[in-house]
Formats: sequence, structure tokens, C-alpha cells
Amino acid sequence: MATTDWKSDLRERGYRLTPQRQLVLEAVDHLEHATPDEILTEVRRTASGVNISTVYRTLELLEELGLVSHAHLGHGAPTYHLADRHHHIHMVCRDCTDVIEADVSVTDAFTRQLRADFGFDTDLKHFAIFGRCASCSARQRGGESGQHGGEGARRDGEVARHGGDDAANRSGEGRARRS
Repeated sequence: MATTDWKSDLRERGYRLTPQRQLVLEAVDHLEHATPDEILTEVRRTASGVNISTVYRTLELLEELGLVSHAHLGHGAPTYHLADRHHHIHMVCRDCTDVIEADVSVTDAFTRQLRADFGFDTDLKHFAIFGRCASCSARQRGGESGQHGGEGARRDGEVARHGGDDAANRSGEGRARRS
């Protein structure tokens, strides 16, 4: 669970922590990157009477209040995560659909270049880069077919180094977090 005191956060902003808000926050916390439908499924494990419009309204309010944030990780619905987590970008594997989080600092040179060339200040909260993860790239180079994770696979807690081999991944340098 998050260390955030949601009740206090909401009270400071003139709101209260209703049962529905708490259930949605707990689902977002538990699922990490989840669509509204996935959040609804998780909420309904506890409160079967909650409907999708309640989830959408709650997510909209929680985002306005800065408690959750969303990103577009594909063509479908946005995914939501707690906003109190570190700022990160998302790398989405087009083959296995894994989502890898990387600290936003990996884009420093890119954002400086955009600012210098175009006067453009970036907002990377909703940023996703699509490509191929290390496992799928290795599989592609080796001529293997198939997906290692399957549709919508998420491996919470795994870490991978950008553009490195497995031995380098264990070094901890340049780590990203898979979710």
C-alpha cells in the first residue's frame, strides 16, 4: 500500500475519503498501471454495487486533486497510477505488451534539446515510448517466435537495464522497473 495518507490529503482539499474513493485508490495502488475497467474489477471484489461511471468520476476527481495520474500506453483506455510515486516515463513493448518504467531523468538530454531548439517545455507524466523490450529483441535476433509474457503481461518488481545484457542488468546501473 502507498504511504500517502489519503484521508488527510482529501480533507486538506475540502473533500472526504468516501468508501468509493478509498476503494478506487486502493485498487490503483494495488494494480499500479490499470485501466478504469481493471480498477472496476478490483473494486467489485469488495463492493459489487460500484459501477463504471463511479470509477470514471472518482478517477477524474482524484487526478484533479493530484492523487492519481494517467498515461496512454496504447490505443485503448488510459492507465492510472498513484501520483505520489516517482516521476517516470513508460516504455511499452509492442510484442509482449510489458510496461517498463524508467526515471524521467533518462530523458534529460532529449528535453533540453526540445527546449533549446523549439522553446518547448515537456510534460512527461503522460509519456510512453513504444518499441521492443530486451527479451523480445533477443528473441527476434535469435529467430524465435512467440511472446514471453502474453497479452497484457506485467511482471511486478522485475528490473531491467536499458539496452544491456542480463549480467549488466544485475549491476543496478540505469535500472528501470517493470510493471
